[in-house]
Amino acid sequence: MIGILGAGAFGTALAVALTANGPVTLWGRRIDWTDENPRLPGVTLPEGLTVTQDLDRALQADTILLALPAQVLGAFLDDHAGRLDGKCLVSTAKGIDLRHLTGPSALIAQGCPRATVAVLTGPSFAADIARGLPTALTLACADPDAAEALQQRLSTPVLRLYRTTDVIGAELGGALKNVIAIAAGTVIGAGLGDSARAALITRGFAEMTRLAGHLGARPETLTGLSGLGDLTLTCTSGQSRNFRYGCALGSGKDFDSATTVEGAATARALDRMAQRDGLDLPIAAMVARLAEGGLSVEKAMDRLLSRPLKEE
Repeated sequence: MIGILGAGAFGTALAVALTANGPVTLWGRRIDWTDENPRLPGVTLPEGLTVTQDLDRALQADTILLALPAQVLGAFLDDHAGRLDGKCLVSTAKGIDLRHLTGPSALIAQGCPRATVAVLTGPSFAADIARGLPTALTLACADPDAAEALQQRLSTPVLRLYRTTDVIGAELGGALKNVIAIAAGTVIGAGLGDSARAALITRGFAEMTRLAGHLGARPETLTGLSGLGDLTLTCTSGQSRNFRYGCALGSGKDFDSATTVEGAATARALDRMAQRDGLDLPIAAMVARLAEGGLSVEKAMDRLLSRPLKEE
């Protein structure tokens, strides 16, 4: 049995997909639905999927997918790490924790030192996975044998996993692309055009690669599914919450505050990391200021465009 903690759209989508391989238990704190998650309209829950608010029931599984937002995961581990330790724990969060300025895998490893820790990330929308549309993801685990076993267990005929031992690179790709997606959405929302978006994405990818290298990731990981693949998807589709949030910032429209936007908090975390380590992350800094309301879109664009000219 596989347990999935977090009954949001993505956790539910993974639960629906993985029932192709066997029983799945999906846990959520507050579940007021039975046959269909309102966040995934039109997707009927299959046989073999048990939805529960009983955490003990989900923790009977030896493989647990942590489908919790990056800013929620730390508090959850504070309360339940002892019950998770020793299991195979797979994080699907795409963000940097604001309290500790680390990715989800480091939080899990610190709280659950006997656990096998992996990261599942890459270009994917919950609705696509739940509908059974072909999707390819990166599965990262420092233990090659555990990575291969997990790859076999979590792949389905339409959900194809590629494995890597570069946990830092895979995790950073998923986190950083959300920040760039907000910036790309801001460009489109402000009516600056597709050419400006292409430039922003390209320079954003350079920023991602620079930070990942500083933190010990392998450069080639960022050119794979978890980096360039996810960046491409998130910066070009209205299905992306981060992109939609950026569009709202750029156009001056309201955005639903109940919608999780991982990139906003991650931008603030990256800004703190840049100041701590003396790094140049101008796009992340601008997104952080925009999300905090401390800078207008016009001034943000002026600051980026007035930076000194240099070689690519």
